[in-house]
Amino acid sequence: MKCLVAGGAGFIGSHLCDHLLSLGYEVDALDSFVTGRKENIAHINSSQFELITADLVEGFEPKKNYDAIYNLASPASPIDFSKMPVFILKTSAIGHERLLRIATDMKAKVLLASTSEVYGDPLVHPQVESYWGNVNPVGPRGCYDEAKRFAEAMSMAYFRAHQTQTRIVRIFNTYGPRMRPEDGRIIPNFFMQALNKEALTIYGDGSQTRSFCYVADMVKGLRALMESSVTSPVNIGNPTEKTVVEIADEVNRLTGNQQGHRFMPLPTDDPKRRCPNIDKAKKELNWGPQVSLAEGLGHTLEYFKSLC
Repeated sequence: MKCLVAGGAGFIGSHLCDHLLSLGYEVDALDSFVTGRKENIAHINSSQFELITADLVEGFEPKKNYDAIYNLASPASPIDFSKMPVFILKTSAIGHERLLRIATDMKAKVLLASTSEVYGDPLVHPQVESYWGNVNPVGPRGCYDEAKRFAEAMSMAYFRAHQTQTRIVRIFNTYGPRMRPEDGRIIPNFFMQALNKEALTIYGDGSQTRSFCYVADMVKGLRALMESSVTSPVNIGNPTEKTVVEIADEVNRLTGNQQGHRFMPLPTDDPKRRCPNIDKAKKELNWGPQVSLAEGLGHTLEYFKSLC
């Protein structure tokens, strides 16, 4: 099995490379290093692995035929939405369409890493794949939400028009080692503040919920979907729902931080509840999360300690 992982030096992408290599697959990681980091893949020492530095938007011509193409190439943090909105839109439009054409020519399977953000600030809870979402297309998160919604539509268009073997995963909040410390999302923010003995910053009143899936579980779900015959979107995430305050208290407990937390205004369009219905993943992929939040946060803490 020859695999291409676009965004292979990113947080989830690098863990996916590790997972595929552990199964004996040949893996090429493609990354432009806009948000990917070379240290995420520096540990890989395998003749089965190759790094390709390229930007999907600018152009990429493969030098070999792949059996499977995973597209995880996109900045995905809220701090990126204001810094590079046009780049995010182009990556999911031009970049994903480029990979779809390559996959069609090679008769390869191609998986789009979409997102729970396609549900926006959901009015249905927990979120099921049949829900069309409540997205503000012109809000500050719209560049990412609509980019992924467009990429999903492009995947299905290629499937219907060209019989391309497309796969769509809607990834819910994922955490673990190799997250950028300046990522801007809850887990990196909380750990870095706690380790620096600062009060944890909570936006809003902290009653909003998230459901966190450990990265090792996530990459197993991605591979299970790729190797299935399911062409419609599938939620992959952990359905254990926690409030932001509960997560903050757990991080403070793990780190011994006694500074508590401080509250700031809630950002525009920040979703109030986020939790996946994973019945489809269980039935079609025989997949479900195995790593508990306590265990996963423990592993993640050790990683952030190593950065301090």
